[in-house]
Amino acid sequence: MKIKNVILTKSYTGFYFDDQRAIKKDAAHDGFMYDGEALTDGFTQIRVPGEAISVQIILDDDSVAVGDCAAVQYSGAGGRDPLFLADDYIPKIQKYMIPHLIGEDLSTFKPLAEKYDQFEIDGHRTHTAIRYGITQALLNAVAVANKKTMVEIIRDEYNASYQTIERVPIFAQTGDDRFTNVDKMILKEVDSMPHALINNVKEKLGYNGEILLEYISWIRNRIISKRLKEDYAPILHVDVYGTIGIAFNQNIDRIIDYCKDLEKTAFPFKIRLEGPIDTGDREGTMLALKEITKRLDDENIGVEIVADEWCNTLEDIKYFADQKAGHVLQIKTPDLGGLNNIAEAILYCKNAGVGAYCGGTCNETNISAEATTSVAMACHADLCLAKPGMDVDGGFMIVKNMMERVIALINSRK
Repeated sequence: MKIKNVILTKSYTGFYFDDQRAIKKDAAHDGFMYDGEALTDGFTQIRVPGEAISVQIILDDDSVAVGDCAAVQYSGAGGRDPLFLADDYIPKIQKYMIPHLIGEDLSTFKPLAEKYDQFEIDGHRTHTAIRYGITQALLNAVAVANKKTMVEIIRDEYNASYQTIERVPIFAQTGDDRFTNVDKMILKEVDSMPHALINNVKEKLGYNGEILLEYISWIRNRIISKRLKEDYAPILHVDVYGTIGIAFNQNIDRIIDYCKDLEKTAFPFKIRLEGPIDTGDREGTMLALKEITKRLDDENIGVEIVADEWCNTLEDIKYFADQKAGHVLQIKTPDLGGLNNIAEAILYCKNAGVGAYCGGTCNETNISAEATTSVAMACHADLCLAKPGMDVDGGFMIVKNMMERVIALINSRK
């Protein structure tokens, strides 16, 4: 089976692009928007509607496969590619990539993914969002051509020894509605929560971390009082976007002491802390996370560190994993480009003894969520993000239902 045609359309994502630099500089909320000037290149305002490019691959038999080119909410921050606007990139894909895609054989995924993940235009590798969406469409197309699920294609080509396809624990995020959305997570018994979007010291963390401690205490008590089953014990996973380092002047001793407070406050629930420090560069952030991780282990403090910012590419993930710069690494799926890199990153983390969190962003689509959930299942990731959106319900529904459908379908073939 070969590719007969490729169709592109401008699409919208499940959330927005946000200027992280401006938000960290105390940009004020105005309803759902922000007041103030944008600080990151490409942004004309602090919050911009999220855009994607849908890629439809038409096969010889007129079957259709789909992928979505999408980028993270905080584009242009933490070493990532710039803001991704559909009108800027559709002409480039049409001119430079589609002529190569037409006629490609769809027998296997891996060589195609590697080819288009390395694709260059005018001597430069294409935007991560393009590589992300093109390889999604190719994976879907290979699955259609071979009458298999996307999970089976990835498993057979990357992780053939893993025969039993199982559910991956799901992690949901509240966005700024960090109280009502926790209740939704408790009702649906989400495995890990709440993320909480702690991206500002003044409003969300507190200059001594007091606002976050109060919030963790509230979550702990809310779960205990409202859970329907006594054995429901989600992992509390909070993303702080480097604000703890900002509040404590990058002082590791103070961060460790604060982790002790978080552990006590969260008990009896396990707690993970994503991005406690961001030095503004890869090496400095890696070294700081490595030291924090080691100190927590040496002092037997039950807080797990999750690396995110500056741990973007497959190369970054291998580097952070080798250095043990975090107990868990977020594989922020749009930042890796091709799905081939996501599969390799998950497997590399697992082989290195580091937790593999197949994450992503609220600013994706249902199509990209299903593709990356397929990779997470095939490679047996430790955690999978419910996405897109910040409402909990939509992202959780897409990811959870997709897992259940795939497992039921594969089991029916036995």
